[in-house]
Amino acid sequence: MIEKAYLEITNICNLSCQFCHKTGREKRQMTETEFEHLTDRLSGEVKYLFFHLMGEPTLHPLLPKFITRAREKGFLPAVTTNGTLLARCGRELLDTPLYKISISLHAPAANEAFSDPLYLQAAIDFGKKAAQRGTIVAFRLWNVGGEGERENETVLAALRAAFPAPWEDKWSGYRLSNKIFLEWGEEFDWPDLSAPALPEGAPLFCYALRNQVGVHADGTVVPCCLDADGVLALGNLHEQPLAEILSSPRARSIYNGFTDHRAAEELCRRCGYARRFKA
Repeated sequence: MIEKAYLEITNICNLSCQFCHKTGREKRQMTETEFEHLTDRLSGEVKYLFFHLMGEPTLHPLLPKFITRAREKGFLPAVTTNGTLLARCGRELLDTPLYKISISLHAPAANEAFSDPLYLQAAIDFGKKAAQRGTIVAFRLWNVGGEGERENETVLAALRAAFPAPWEDKWSGYRLSNKIFLEWGEEFDWPDLSAPALPEGAPLFCYALRNQVGVHADGTVVPCCLDADGVLALGNLHEQPLAEILSSPRARSIYNGFTDHRAAEELCRRCGYARRFKA
């Protein structure tokens, strides 16, 4: 069993952030019928179902229903969001059996939408209410070393006011309160065939196909949540079972390559995130 699947219920986003790779794929939202079929195919194959890849999941009008259906099918459903729509749709989400929500509190350097003080307060208020209902809440700052890091103090000050110290140290972050966490990491470059590549033979490792798999809104299966354009398309879950897709020659080549600490695909050699695992 793979630990998590990133299921992209929409590849449409309400923002255009500086750090985001974006996608050239056709814009689409997953239908209820497609969701039912894809989750049937993933049932028993993955534990956590993340409504995330490209796009903003809270834009999808059926997100609350999808979360409920995912729980009914035995998944632990999680949402990753930019948080800008929580003031509008948060109440509906609070009534769902959501396991975890990750709210990306990016600095205004990424997008002016994040400079609105009402945005940050709405995200914090939602986080408190969600945690009280048993949902794990992760506020995320993944911009260490990037242009936006200098603006993090405003975000941290708001979190300190909402969740007074002491904060408990955790790996790559803090536990702020019961079920509420702050996660952060270094800003990274998305994989892109036009990006600089590691030297041929340089060691590289990734958890793609080892503990995660991605599914685009049209059912295309990719190795990880950073393949925005389906460069490493392995098959389509509407047409094949997941086990069959993961046993394909290309999928096995990617998996075995990382087992040997090498990249079997050119895109992986050009992934800024995977480079942190090369040692």
